[in-house]
Amino acid sequence: MLTGVLNTLVGNAVMFLAYNLLELGYWTSSCANYLTGGVISFLLNKHYTFGSKGKSHQELLKFVINVGVCWLVAYGIARPAVIRTLRVYPSDIQDNISMAVGAVIYFILNYFGQRYIVFREKGGETE
Repeated sequence: MLTGVLNTLVGNAVMFLAYNLLELGYWTSSCANYLTGGVISFLLNKHYTFGSKGKSHQELLKFVINVGVCWLVAYGIARPAVIRTLRVYPSDIQDNISMAVGAVIYFILNYFGQRYIVFREKGGETE
């Protein structure tokens, strides 16, 4: 739980700073979140959360695919849903809320992807 909270806090801080201070845009800012949080997440989850003894290159490939798919799905769902719901608000408010909603969806999808795909246990041991 602490791993997820830590990488989420750091990644979200990067995302909202990139969007609101650096004005990098929705997709670039959310990507910065997933890249920053992804590095922290992989290292902490591999060694501490799931205690994986698997080969790093295989897990890393699965991890990158998982994170990429989760990012596209989460932020791809969040933005249109929020824009439709909050169409009377300015675009910067819509984007900030979309990024917050996307972060929640991403957190859930990514956890299950890592738990059941990336660091999946097989026969009592992690692959």
